[in-house]
Amino acid sequence: MAGEQVLIVDDEKPLVDVLVPFLERAGFSVESVLRGDVALPCISKMRPDVVELDVLLPGLDGREVCRRLRAGGDQTPVIMLTQVGGPRERAMSLEEGADDYLNK
Repeated sequence: MAGEQVLIVDDEKPLVDVLVPFLERAGFSVESVLRGDVALPCISKMRPDVVELDVLLPGLDGREVCRRLRAGGDQTPVIMLTQVGGPRERAMSLEEGADDYLNK
């Protein structure tokens, strides 16, 4: 697992400040961005092994980021981690290409 790359795309800085060191202690290389519109070029450049993606993001929402990734043929695993926890939102996110959906 050492060296696997994680990209965290989340605008909740206190959560990011907890997740980054936690994942680094577990042996991951971690980058984070706070905006959805920054995520796509970052994913293209970084080529992470997994992306943690919030649904509610400034610039471009997480579901749109996921849709664009999949439309471009990118199959990087995406885990939605969000406060938007309704069953409909979960189902739509999974149908649009997210690999998992977790509530904060």
